[in-house]
Amino acid sequence: MSEAENPTPKAEKKPLPWYVEIPLVMFVTLVVIVLIQTFIGRLYVIPSASMEPTLHGCAGCTGDRIIVDKITYDFSDPKPGDVVVFKGTDSWNEGFFAPKSEGNPVTGTLRNIASWVGLASTDENDLVKRVIATGGQTVQCLEGDEGLKVDGKLIDNSYIQDPPANPISGPGGSEACGGPYFGPVKVPEGNLWVMGDNRTNSADSRYHMGDQYQGTIPQENVIGKVRWIVFPFSRIQSVDSYDIQG
Repeated sequence: MSEAENPTPKAEKKPLPWYVEIPLVMFVTLVVIVLIQTFIGRLYVIPSASMEPTLHGCAGCTGDRIIVDKITYDFSDPKPGDVVVFKGTDSWNEGFFAPKSEGNPVTGTLRNIASWVGLASTDENDLVKRVIATGGQTVQCLEGDEGLKVDGKLIDNSYIQDPPANPISGPGGSEACGGPYFGPVKVPEGNLWVMGDNRTNSADSRYHMGDQYQGTIPQENVIGKVRWIVFPFSRIQSVDSYDIQG
């Protein structure tokens, strides 16, 4: 009888014991999550009300969980009207307190893992605002202006918090400007002028004009474009990029 007619039985592979398989599955899952969050997209939690009514967040409440697309700006530049997440520059980081700094390494690691799945904010000062103007454009809102202007033209403000969250008091600002008068500021090439949709409750580019970038953010600091709100379930929706300059 030939060998083909009497094949030698193959040894069966033994399954991994549970105490090896479960940690291995967890490790592989974590690696996949890290790779996705690093190169494709990331989940963030909104911690404040500065982007109301577009994005919800406040101390002690259930903030929106958002999906940030990290790929789009590898092939194109941020445009006016985009909602972006970015790393703050030095002036934006003043007073920022990283929660992990007072904990031990284990606590810091667990917090980072929680931030990857949107259960906690990140330990970095990652911020979210809307792009108002890009490099070479001039932005302002001065006494007598009927609203925010870019290159002398009134932009679309239909998405902002209305009525304003905070009253405008004193002669140095107006409701139309959403706070103090400012400008004109010419945005440096390669930078962005960003503002919160909750104009009277947002410490945005207007409040950092004394720094080396005149309050603007270098495009290299942009992490990605906000695409979706994915939690809470009642808030699931896409995040619009308005053509604010027409």
